[in-house]
Amino acid sequence: MTKKILYILLAVLCLSSCSIQQKIKRADKKFAIGEYYTAADIYKQCYSRLSSQKERELKGYVAFRQGECYRYINNPKAANCYQSALRCKYQLQDSTVYLHAAQVLQYQGKYKEAIKYYDSYLEAHPTDYVALAGKYACTKIEEWKRETSRYRITEAKIFNQKRTSNFAPMFIGSNSDALMFSSNRQEKQKGSSKKLKRPSNVTGQQLFQLYQTRKNAAGEWEEIELAEGLYAEAEEEQENDSTGGKQAGTAEMGVCCFSQDGRTMYFTYSKPINGQDLGAKIYRSERSSGEWGEPQEVKLFADSSITVGHPALNPTGDTLYFVSDAPGGMGGKDIWCAELDGSEWVNPQPLGPGINTAADEMYPYVHADGTLYFSSNGHPGYGGLDLFKATRDTTVTDSVVWVLFNMGAPFNSNGDDFGITFAGDSQDGFFSSNRGDKKGFDKIYQFTLPEMEFLAEGLITDEAGTPLSDAQLRIVGSDGTNSKVNARRDGTYKIKLKKDVKYVMLVTARGHLNAKEQWNTLDLKDSKTYTMNFVLSPISRPVKMENIFYEFGRWELTSASEEELLKLVKLLQDNPNITIELSAHTDMKGTDEFNMELSQKRAQSCCNFLIAHGIEAERLTPVGYGKNKPVVADKALNKQYPFIPVEQVLDEAFISTLPEDKQEICNQINRRTEFKVVKTTYKLY
Repeated sequence: MTKKILYILLAVLCLSSCSIQQKIKRADKKFAIGEYYTAADIYKQCYSRLSSQKERELKGYVAFRQGECYRYINNPKAANCYQSALRCKYQLQDSTVYLHAAQVLQYQGKYKEAIKYYDSYLEAHPTDYVALAGKYACTKIEEWKRETSRYRITEAKIFNQKRTSNFAPMFIGSNSDALMFSSNRQEKQKGSSKKLKRPSNVTGQQLFQLYQTRKNAAGEWEEIELAEGLYAEAEEEQENDSTGGKQAGTAEMGVCCFSQDGRTMYFTYSKPINGQDLGAKIYRSERSSGEWGEPQEVKLFADSSITVGHPALNPTGDTLYFVSDAPGGMGGKDIWCAELDGSEWVNPQPLGPGINTAADEMYPYVHADGTLYFSSNGHPGYGGLDLFKATRDTTVTDSVVWVLFNMGAPFNSNGDDFGITFAGDSQDGFFSSNRGDKKGFDKIYQFTLPEMEFLAEGLITDEAGTPLSDAQLRIVGSDGTNSKVNARRDGTYKIKLKKDVKYVMLVTARGHLNAKEQWNTLDLKDSKTYTMNFVLSPISRPVKMENIFYEFGRWELTSASEEELLKLVKLLQDNPNITIELSAHTDMKGTDEFNMELSQKRAQSCCNFLIAHGIEAERLTPVGYGKNKPVVADKALNKQYPFIPVEQVLDEAFISTLPEDKQEICNQINRRTEFKVVKTTYKLY
């Protein structure tokens, strides 16, 4: 009896083991044809039934494959699956687990952790470009985040729908008034309130279809609807899916492109036929009477089992770019191109190592200026798919060499950024991204490139802060600019500038000294406003110099005086025909003799500084007035110190009547350095 029970148990274990093996084989078959969502579910069931000790290698394999499925459909559980594979020592079978774990962590923005796994992979593959690029990007990411471009992006909410993915927008032709994009939103069947459900074995979500919209007379996007003519009737479900199971999927359409006249469309099409998955294909449809005609397959390879998709036309329509994993590429998904010969596309060729890597390059697009745009997770990037642009190096004649640029922020993020389109020959358009979405749903974003604007603006006043409404500005530029601009009534001005020009601006006002400023707009990468305020000194009265300081009881200048004196140097350079009297004044403390000597030496110290900085000595007259010329209060001084009446002379008789603290304020006001214009005809005659 005991032996009989033992045989039964062995039989059950054998059947259980065979059942798991069969499930894994079925999952592998699903994985091979790209039905990652379904495959992941089967792998998950098998993983929990495998022993970590007796079946460790197989358990590691299943965990790795489950992680691969999640990675392809942007499920964050991929990282946990790779960790499970590593615990089962799957890296001893295939070190690729390190690389893909690093890529998933980079996609999640965990750059320091990603570097560790890149290093582990590079120990066995020290020259692997994808791993080297990934590690390099992780080390540079913080620097890149600080370097944003001039582009401005906003979510194009009108095209997006909650809990659905919307991506790969494309303008229909060159007019930019009609747009088509891919979406897995649910649509109601005509004549029925029931929504058509299109479950995908790849993602587990609704299948993707093509939707279109166009602008009305007011320039607003109208109601979004299924592409006309392609969905005249609801698709019939297959009885069996591509691997013999039940609940078959229906066709998916997406990632399209158009001829310049908008009458020819190429798009990606995938549908199981007679229970067999034939992979994605590119189809072509012609527009007639407002609707798209019956699609026809575009033959690119003699082997019909090769998967192709993501079509893109160049501006002249004689080159078709597309994505394929066909033999002859770099690995993963590569970008290829074919030439138009009559009505056939011939000579399909991969773009080569300048564009393609062992990872994935997808979603090509060719701008009107010939620039190639695409997305890649193999070149150095922020994580996931990044947008790149590529131009051909015209200095190389015997081969095709590409110059590659990561488009940086704000286009790229640690998520997937892809499917870009431009409005005609402009730098405005749309792209798609799943950035910031916890469930990985894609959204369409709009981008614009604001015109760079360069301005000079500011306020012109006298030394008391009164706006000079009669001021005039003369602007001379290295590009030949020579113009005059009058200040506004409030003394302000605003002048539009040009890029890559050196400017000199002279500011004048009747009864005041001139002021001059030089600057340039060379090598600017963004708009910039130069704010330049001018304070014009009067010719007819002394001007107090702020922040001139001397050693206590001495005449030596302190270093804090340098900035103010340099302003005077510039003023004298801007007004080369004036001579000035530079005077120093003391307070009422001390004897007349001491104050006269001290103030004279202080005035001379200032003149010595000016001479040392290139001002001719004959233009300067140093004078020490001691305490003989106290300040006469004006409205500005009265406003600052209300206890001092307007026109009050701050002499010893007045100051001695004040409290001690106010006496010190008046003494400080009297201790000053001034200059006044003596002549305005120096070297004129």
